[in-house]
Amino acid sequence: MARHGMKRARPAELVPGTLSVITARMDYLPPSTPEGWQAIELARLQRPREGVVSLYARGRDYHKVLRARLQQLAESMARELGRHGETLGHRVFTDSAPVLEAELAVRSGLGWRGKHTLVLDREAGSMFFLGEVYVDLALPPSEPVGRHCGSCSACIDVCPTQAILGPRLLDARRCISYLTIEHAGAIAVELRPLMGNHIYGCDDCQLVCPWNRYAQRGKLPDFAPRETHSGGDLVALATWSEAEFLQRTEGSAIRRIGHERWQRNIAVALGNALRSGHDPAIVGALQQLQEQGSALVREHTAWALAQCPVS
Repeated sequence: MARHGMKRARPAELVPGTLSVITARMDYLPPSTPEGWQAIELARLQRPREGVVSLYARGRDYHKVLRARLQQLAESMARELGRHGETLGHRVFTDSAPVLEAELAVRSGLGWRGKHTLVLDREAGSMFFLGEVYVDLALPPSEPVGRHCGSCSACIDVCPTQAILGPRLLDARRCISYLTIEHAGAIAVELRPLMGNHIYGCDDCQLVCPWNRYAQRGKLPDFAPRETHSGGDLVALATWSEAEFLQRTEGSAIRRIGHERWQRNIAVALGNALRSGHDPAIVGALQQLQEQGSALVREHTAWALAQCPVS
């Protein structure tokens, strides 16, 4: 944020000539998502040896899918305008530049900011990606919608690390999504036990949100979950070499964290699983990580091995 300054809030400074921003959403729950999916996902958190990956990251990398669709939309608009002798300058974004995506979505009427800070829609919950098309065409603005969270505080109450300090106030430094994906160094020791079996992202605040009863299933096969990204055994995931990690995460958003952070996250999750009782398989996996991992990984595996209850 310091690097890009006010470009986030001033589209024309990011893309000179921008007069309007077209916002879009893409639902990402797979078409095969069963009824009661929220309860199914919450149950995963009670199985310590299961590595939990955020729903949005279980299929193809959304950056590639949504950006390609937005580009097609922009090019289609440009062709139509071209038939009338007009031109369209444009640039598409999806979580790929200093863009205030949620705020733009709210101002354009795609939803309101929930107390967890995510965009909510009465007919789609929050299980969708956001994208934008910056254009040099003056378009009539759409109207924002009102907030509909009422007195509900489920998302605030459920946050494992208490990262949601109050309505629409998030301390990203405590957020499990930030810790497992964006944060490159050691995870604070006091936060590790609170992370449970999350190894990439966290959906807890969305899983308890009543509005996600109305979450829409996506129409694209791209977001169908890969087997190892949905319910993978932590011990098995810990054995992945860097080459195997790269092969299994090809085309996936997970690849962006790299093998070292992947091992770090799994070490923390294994340590939390070990807290419920001695498990030789978990101890063996941690010892292997300790022998082969980087200094960062070894620091986390040492912590994890120390979580084993004293008999």
